[in-house]
Amino acid sequence: MGADHLTPPPPPPPPPASSSSSSSSSPPPSGPPASPFDPSFWRSSLRGPRLTAVLGVVLLAGITLLFVTGLLSYAAYNPNLAGGVNDKTPGKGLLGFYLFSWPTDPHWLYRLTQGLHVTVGIALVPVLLAKLWSVIPKLFTMPPARSAGHALERLSLLLLVGGALFEFVTGILNIQLEYVFPGSFYPLHFYGAWVFMGAFGAHVALRIPRTLRALRERTDPAPDADDTELVAARPAPPTVSRRGALALVGAGSLLLLATSAGQSIGGWWRRTALLAPHGARDPGSGPNGFQINKTAAAVGIRTQDTGADWRLTIEGGGRRVRLDRAALLRLPQHTAALPIACVEGWSTDDQQWSGVRLRDLAALVGLGAQPPDLLVESLQLHGAFRRAALRANQVSDPRSLLALRVGGADLSVDHGYPARIIVPAAPGVLNTKWVSRLTFGEW
Repeated sequence: MGADHLTPPPPPPPPPASSSSSSSSSPPPSGPPASPFDPSFWRSSLRGPRLTAVLGVVLLAGITLLFVTGLLSYAAYNPNLAGGVNDKTPGKGLLGFYLFSWPTDPHWLYRLTQGLHVTVGIALVPVLLAKLWSVIPKLFTMPPARSAGHALERLSLLLLVGGALFEFVTGILNIQLEYVFPGSFYPLHFYGAWVFMGAFGAHVALRIPRTLRALRERTDPAPDADDTELVAARPAPPTVSRRGALALVGAGSLLLLATSAGQSIGGWWRRTALLAPHGARDPGSGPNGFQINKTAAAVGIRTQDTGADWRLTIEGGGRRVRLDRAALLRLPQHTAALPIACVEGWSTDDQQWSGVRLRDLAALVGLGAQPPDLLVESLQLHGAFRRAALRANQVSDPRSLLALRVGGADLSVDHGYPARIIVPAAPGVLNTKWVSRLTFGEW
């Protein structure tokens, strides 16, 4: 978007010598500046308060949506249940103000909120890169601080840029199932978001008057002292107009939107999700032909674990019951049409699940019509989600099942055979596969 470091035109010829000329006068500088700390290094004529303001307003709306839907995602993970089984943000303290009992209606709620979070985040990448390009000269301004206000803005800018890059990079890696960063994604992304949003809020508060003034003008207003870095000292001829540059950024965002949103929308649109790991890829055919995150082999499920010796242990109210799969199939069977929606933004279409209601399993150990919270344990040998907890309102929902079949067929081993949890509106990781034990109440 414009030339930042083009060879400048040759300097004009020196004026003719006169008696008033000093023989000690130095010729004007020539050649490109050697350092980005030199203001003349940045030569694009596209940069200016108005371009930065337009990009900033788009990011303000988009990042606010990302933050809200991100908090909703953490609320849906049940982080306040006894024992902290699902707690990915230890020591939340005041940062837990947003927690509430995640509802089970509508059944597609998490599919919507997390689909928005991931899809909008991907679509904002070109806008973020353009905004960083538009303000990059400010990162090299010397001296670092001209006043207390300027120092605060510079600090917020450094935290803002670092936080934005960290959040977007870790989020995209998580979407692509590439866990190359140290530690768990969840606390890293969560605490990184708070640092980023703190800097973002301070930056917005400091910049909003100048942003509004820039938007009111059809051309760049005269820059304030703190905005002089945005205007090139020696502008080079533009290679594209500002409208063209904004159109290019918008086209990039629309392209990313069109090639990723289908993984959340489902149906025919899934085939357009070329950039999503669970989008256009063919999951196979038949009742079990829909997306999965991890195969049984990937988490250490062995053939003998799911064979004839498998038993489900149910505990609660001081009682214990053990059932094989045949006994579970003899219990009253119920059907629910529910999707699986995962934190990576992908979701399945509604599948026809059938199995035993969780509240009926609670009744087997003497618990009443209002069962307590439930701890679910899996057969998987390794991974972060060998255990998951469900709240009482999720257990009591009549659509919450220990699913044994899908689409009229037995579950495949990759979809959780011999039994898995399916709960409306819950994140996919709470729909535990390869269930081995259910514990109602205290654990």
